[in-house]
Amino acid sequence: MKTQNINTLGELKKAGYISKSIKDELRDNLKEKIKSGTKTFEGVHGYENSVIPELERAILSRHNINLLGLRGQAKTRLARLMVNLLDEWIPVVAGSEINDDPLKPISRFASDLIAEKGDETPITWLHRSERFSEKLATPDVTVADLIGDVDPIKAANLKLSYADDRVIHFGMIPRANRCIFVINELPDLQARIQVALFNILQEGDIQIRGFKLRLPLDMQFVFTANPEDYTNRGSIVTPLKDRIGSQILTHYPADIETARKITEQESKFDKSQSDSVYVPALAKDLLEQISVEARDSEYIDPKSGVSARMSITAYENLLSTAERRALISGADQTTVRLSDFMGIIPAITGKVELVYEGEQEGADFVAQTLIGSAVHTFFPGLFPKIEKLEKQEDVNPYREVLDWFFTENGFALYDDFSDEEYKEQLDEVPALDILIDKYQPNLAAEDRYFMKEFLLWGLSEYDKLNKDRFENGYQFKDLYGSYISKL
Repeated sequence: MKTQNINTLGELKKAGYISKSIKDELRDNLKEKIKSGTKTFEGVHGYENSVIPELERAILSRHNINLLGLRGQAKTRLARLMVNLLDEWIPVVAGSEINDDPLKPISRFASDLIAEKGDETPITWLHRSERFSEKLATPDVTVADLIGDVDPIKAANLKLSYADDRVIHFGMIPRANRCIFVINELPDLQARIQVALFNILQEGDIQIRGFKLRLPLDMQFVFTANPEDYTNRGSIVTPLKDRIGSQILTHYPADIETARKITEQESKFDKSQSDSVYVPALAKDLLEQISVEARDSEYIDPKSGVSARMSITAYENLLSTAERRALISGADQTTVRLSDFMGIIPAITGKVELVYEGEQEGADFVAQTLIGSAVHTFFPGLFPKIEKLEKQEDVNPYREVLDWFFTENGFALYDDFSDEEYKEQLDEVPALDILIDKYQPNLAAEDRYFMKEFLLWGLSEYDKLNKDRFENGYQFKDLYGSYISKL
């Protein structure tokens, strides 16, 4: 409710405004959305049957909420989207530091102003977009930051003693009265600071420097935490956990399709970049599979998690790699190549926590291994499975490709090849076209050369071809020919 003509307390009363707590606002507006079939958390994918129903139940129960999950699982995104469940506008006593409700004032300032001016008390209107506040919990956060402290400057200016409650400077939490307040990474908050939250969660009041204050704050708390933080950097003290109504576990996308939606939605490109670089569907799937491989990798700490941000930044790097190549060659348009995936290595190495074995091998090696593992995983779903041990009578569908490399001694694919040079080199192996025509007959024409390169990478991952990375490209050779030449 907001009426431009309502600017005083008297006008607000005449309009029939009824005060409502923030938890009731969220609950009532959520009920309307559920009844009408409107999506409550727009832009969050993969949680439709898990996290979102639990979050809705917590809101209907008027609970404070703890979102528990590994990094990059949209915990803060969910908290921010809760703002859309608030009323669009609420009235506030003009000049109030803590968003006093004109019909239920809690601060001394608002109470004194209403006692003095009565129905002429001025009011302002607060939009829901301004009713969100968050704080990253760090070890240096103090009670004064969150709750408040005595302000000596205010005492001096107003000529008040320190015994007067008007000298109090309110912290972030009182200033977020009637708002959603998020504390990210709650276990990082020192235990003594967590204790200061007890009364606010249970009774809604605060204590500052011994003042007998009872401010029944009206707030919706949302906390976020990473399970690993409980052992590495701290914990949530048990009495505080007991006062948080619902703890909801988040998770990574359950399938590649959902992960692709998230990556495409969150990646940032300008129109010229999107128009100039074509990305085959298989390239997008491989990109997401790299994150899946990372979460299962022996080189990466599973407790730390692999954020969805890795796929997002890797996708941006992938397009930029292809775009840079096109700019160098003077082409207006190009297509992503499998060799362009070398350009995503910086996005991978900066986003994963390596265990000891990973540190020993090196971040670059781990990143290249993940790319190879993604190819290895996808290959049997597109082409005939390659067995480790083949019987003599088995027909090898890859024989013609392997024979070509044995006879011709292989070739190199340079990173800076123009599109024409790249296609010309891959066309040297006619057996690749035969395999694609047979096993991927419905493949789009624009995806054909990516699939040819994928075939070569797949045969290399299954130890049928030798693939070597040199300074500015890849060389593909017959496996045994390469071995003999090394001898």
